[in-house]
Amino acid sequence: MVDSRKLKICLVGDVGVGKTSLIRRYVLDVFDDKYIATIGTKVTKKDVQIQNQKTGSAENVTLLIWDIMGQPSFREVLREAYFYGAQGAIAVCDVTSKESLNELRYWIKAMTATTGDVPIVFLGNKCDLKDETRVTIDDIKVFAKKHEATAMYTSAKTGHNVEDAFTALVDKMLAR
Repeated sequence: MVDSRKLKICLVGDVGVGKTSLIRRYVLDVFDDKYIATIGTKVTKKDVQIQNQKTGSAENVTLLIWDIMGQPSFREVLREAYFYGAQGAIAVCDVTSKESLNELRYWIKAMTATTGDVPIVFLGNKCDLKDETRVTIDDIKVFAKKHEATAMYTSAKTGHNVEDAFTALVDKMLAR
């Protein structure tokens, strides 16, 4: 793709909510059950062609998708460098953990301190674990509403809504 616009997206959320798995599903269309904690930050690139809702034309976009380790101790250390220049974010909680949803308050506050208001999509990941669900889509929508954001259930394992989540965020970013 020539003449591609670059957009920086940060994924935020606690350790183990599935940020890395969501990125792997979106970029490579793979899922791995083995848990490997992200150390520091990792940037994954994906070139996409998006229909710009504002202009109506197809646009080549390079997404720079930033993944951060979810451990609280690293939030402060990495925060400014990680969030600097971010134009959008995906806030991820694990639907089997109410605590992971509550922790998003901190992540959003930390991010907006550096980025200001940027488009956000809130995801309740691991929706394939129906019997263990503790966070409803309505819980996530209440949270998202405060930030005029979209809320969705996703599953990195099955791929449910993963593509839609990234597309929704990119659409919001391009509309700005």
